[in-house]
Amino acid sequence: MKKIILGVLGATFLLSSCVSQKKYAELEAKAKESQDLLNSATVKLNDCLEEKATATSRLQTLEDQNSFLKANNQELINNMGNLTTLTTKGAENLEKSLESLQEKDLTIRKLNDAITRRDSVNLSLVQSLKGVLGNLDDEDIEISVEKGVVFVSISDKLLFSSGSYNIMSKAKTVLGKVAQVVNNKPDFEFMVEGHTDDVPYTAGGVLLDNWDLSTKRATAVVRILQNDYGVDPKRMTAAGRAQYVPVSSTEKSKNRRTRIVVLPKIDQFYEMIEEGMKDPAINE
Repeated sequence: MKKIILGVLGATFLLSSCVSQKKYAELEAKAKESQDLLNSATVKLNDCLEEKATATSRLQTLEDQNSFLKANNQELINNMGNLTTLTTKGAENLEKSLESLQEKDLTIRKLNDAITRRDSVNLSLVQSLKGVLGNLDDEDIEISVEKGVVFVSISDKLLFSSGSYNIMSKAKTVLGKVAQVVNNKPDFEFMVEGHTDDVPYTAGGVLLDNWDLSTKRATAVVRILQNDYGVDPKRMTAAGRAQYVPVSSTEKSKNRRTRIVVLPKIDQFYEMIEEGMKDPAINE
């Protein structure tokens, strides 16, 4: 009997032990599954946290960029306003500059026209002088134009004896021809210049030096033009230059000369300019 009871108890214990092991295995499997799920969820949570951090950083960057762009946009708007102002001022300044250039160009054209008119008158004067003096020796009389002024240079051997300021009788022919031209050009004034060489004047008398000699020769020519040929004395000036304006350093004879400088009246020159201003071709 005792053996039977022990056998039953042993069988019961074995049966009980088998059931517990099975449940334990099931519970263990479920625990592992839960742990796996937890691990997976933890990984996903960490991924989400990282993505959130990245997204937050990008959001901050975008916000910073947006603020920067807004500031730049405002600056550009302000600059555009400034550029508009500058452009307006620039256009006004350019317009004023163009107007100034046009005025200067007009003035230049008017002056050029006046100079052209003056040159035409000078050319006419030169042609007239060469026409009446053309039969004389070119070495004794030279006619030229320099800087808008007509010069008539007459060698002293045609006018004066050596060291003298008395005009020779044959010289009146030359001076008469010059007077003929200048009397026909009442809009011109002229200056008679006496020139000597550098040999000191030693003849004595009322003359002290070459200054005196050159001046007396100039006044002698002026008196002949006035008294013998009726040239208006208001148009003439007598000047002595002595030896201080030579034309040659080797030939002293070329420096002994009387030079007539034909000068356009200043008023006449301005009248030429005013006439040029009235020219329709200039005022277009």
